[in-house]
Amino acid sequence: MSSDYNDLQRRMEGAISAFKSDLASLRTGRASSNLLDPIQVQAYGSSMPLNQVATVSVPEPRMISVSVWDKSMVGAVDRAIRESNLGFNPIVDGTNLRIPLPELNEQRRKELVKIAHTYAENAKVATRHVRRDGMDALKKAEKDGDISQDDQRVQSDKVQKLTDDTINQIDSLLAGKEAEIMQV
Repeated sequence: MSSDYNDLQRRMEGAISAFKSDLASLRTGRASSNLLDPIQVQAYGSSMPLNQVATVSVPEPRMISVSVWDKSMVGAVDRAIRESNLGFNPIVDGTNLRIPLPELNEQRRKELVKIAHTYAENAKVATRHVRRDGMDALKKAEKDGDISQDDQRVQSDKVQKLTDDTINQIDSLLAGKEAEIMQV
């Protein structure tokens, strides 16, 4: 079971790292190249991450610069950024897009907090799926006679503790991000 437990632990850590990356893409009033990470661009007949068709940089605290490599992709990158629900309005300048970051108002901060809560819930759902897989494997192992009922109970408690710890970590990351977004 220890290799299975390590696998569960690895998968739960994966849910946390995906959540951290989602949180990094949320704006907190400062420009960051991570803000554009979730954006997918329709390019060459498929959907590609923005960083595979352009270079993203932060020349100043309230400005993001996107330098598109292929001139024919500028329109697609502009469209992808505008349709991303991140509230950005790029200014196209040749193959460069400048994205000024407006001051965050109270309403936008609350929207960002809601988005952060959605990301947290997605991470918790992923964690619960991992927990369910672990519990199902334990029940099957007990039913097949591979482990005793006592072992199954002990292992189930370990899986539940791992799940609780992971969800607490998600809640703590969310609380930190919420405080960061709401500070004026």
